[in-house]
Amino acid sequence: MTAPRAIIVGSGVAGLTTALALGDCIVVTKTELGEGSSTWAQGGIAAAVGKDDDPVLHAADTVAVSAGLADPEVAGLVTGEAPDRIGWLLELGAHFDREPDGSLTLGREAGHGKRRIVHADGDATGAELMRTLRTAVRRRPDIEVREHTWVVDLVRQGEHVVGVLVVTPAGDREALLSDAVVLATGGIGRLYSATTNPIEVTGDGLAMAIRAGARIADPEFVQFHPTALRSTLDPMPLLTEALRGAGAVLRDETGYRFMRDEHDDAELAPRDIVARAIWRRLQGGGEVYLDATHLGESFPQRFPTVFASAIDAGIDPRHEWLPVSPAAHYHMGGIAVDEAGRASLPGLYACGEVSVTGLHGANRLASNSLLEGLVFGVEVAKAIDDAPPVLDVSAPVEVPYSALRVGLWEDEEAVGRLRRVMWDHVGVMRTGDGLRKALAEIAGLAPRLATSLVGRNLAAVAGVVAEAALARKESRGGHFRLDHPETSPDWTRHTVVTPLAEATTKLHTAVRGAA
Repeated sequence: MTAPRAIIVGSGVAGLTTALALGDCIVVTKTELGEGSSTWAQGGIAAAVGKDDDPVLHAADTVAVSAGLADPEVAGLVTGEAPDRIGWLLELGAHFDREPDGSLTLGREAGHGKRRIVHADGDATGAELMRTLRTAVRRRPDIEVREHTWVVDLVRQGEHVVGVLVVTPAGDREALLSDAVVLATGGIGRLYSATTNPIEVTGDGLAMAIRAGARIADPEFVQFHPTALRSTLDPMPLLTEALRGAGAVLRDETGYRFMRDEHDDAELAPRDIVARAIWRRLQGGGEVYLDATHLGESFPQRFPTVFASAIDAGIDPRHEWLPVSPAAHYHMGGIAVDEAGRASLPGLYACGEVSVTGLHGANRLASNSLLEGLVFGVEVAKAIDDAPPVLDVSAPVEVPYSALRVGLWEDEEAVGRLRRVMWDHVGVMRTGDGLRKALAEIAGLAPRLATSLVGRNLAAVAGVVAEAALARKESRGGHFRLDHPETSPDWTRHTVVTPLAEATTKLHTAVRGAA
């Protein structure tokens, strides 16, 4: 049995786009195919497809909100490919919202100078996108799908990444080998006690890369969505930014529309500015609400997902304001990759939220995340096509020694404590003292967290995020230090971390190939 061309870890938009562009691969997912953050995405896909728009304008908006750290060439690449990616999805059978004349309905969100957000069913774009990709993957006989399969760690031969060690649904450990591994595992939202991300978003791919010694970039930059529905639910329901694009406004407990005092764009200011404005009021004992009552009876049709969440919480948004809070939403940091999605370790690729391509910088432009996965999934496939084979099927492979001891079941109390520490001290507002306290608590929890896959991954990521946040002595984009509130020109640079690779042990194993 021969090895497939690639093992793709993760089945969101980035992973499935890569699989469809590449073929002859195995997609490994710990959930069912297509579940995760991509499916939950409400906002849409940014693309300059309007008559008054241009990819150059889209790229300029992307760079403008990045707080000085986006790569203009990457922004140009991604925005330039956006119209073709929308066309590709339409060819696959995606159903996007349309105007009476048949043209695509285009919304506007924070940071965009034009209406360029393509939606499906109002606020269910991610679900429609993943339905489309999932259907296309299921039709491909050259793509094998491994569902409910946990990836423990990367497998190496010397300096080359040549596969992954997995735990099968039956509980067995198995090495899946290939010339290339693509990490498309999404973000780190579960690291925080308040998040909009589904429970499976536990930083797995980033943690694996850290243990293998891959180069990591900008881990301190975490985007906190300004408007999660304030509740005891975990995760917290997202109130899409498209609501504010459609005219919803933020009010304090007196009814005052405070964002007009914060930024010229008011509710459509960059997300980090809106999130901090809300956070300050909540920390001061006030309340913050999103007022979308102007939508009236059109609300259920225009935003069915949000409407259902609100009704479940006992709020009728047609007539009542929605209580809101910031919540961890998106990680701008991750595995450092080049313009083709290649990581610093030979044979390792990354795309989607787990990667740092240079598109987002310190602050992501709304609705650019699904787009990035659609574009870089194709770029990664091209790079793998051009790469020479490296796997020696007759030679032993290496995995981190700890990968053979870790179990599946987490210490829920320790994970809960870690998530609260991250929210309290490495969240929307940070201080040096708080970050040092967080690092001490992370170290104290580490022995308990190391016993499970989830805890081990969260601990690895938490340490890197907190260390980078402590080192960056300024405020920029998604990173805000109360003790260093200004943006400093001396820090107009990326944080780059090269972790020390964990000790490995050799395995003698047979190659598993695509069915």
